Amino acid sequence: MELMTRWTDDRMDDLKNQVDELGHRMEQGFADQRREFNARFDRMEAQFEKIDERFNRTQEMIIGVHSTITRLSLTLVVAAVALVATQTGFILTQL
Repeated sequence: MELMTRWTDDRMDDLKNQVDELGHRMEQGFADQRREFNARFDRMEAQFEKIDERFNRTQEMIIGVHSTITRLSLTLVVAAVALVATQTGFILTQL
């Protein structure tokens, strides 16, 4: 036995309203998902910026340490050359 459904104007209007409502709920859900995704992306981007700032500070610190070591090395070389020159001059005056 075949089941017959009668589609009256009222039933068609009701179905249309249900489909419209479902469409609105889906649009709202997608909009909510986009907002949540964007918020998460913004938070992640902020974390990467903090890490980048840490790397920059570390790099600046390493450059400063390198400069200090270079200056100290040059000072020691100059002092060693001066000491050798002084000792050589002293030895030559003793001869």
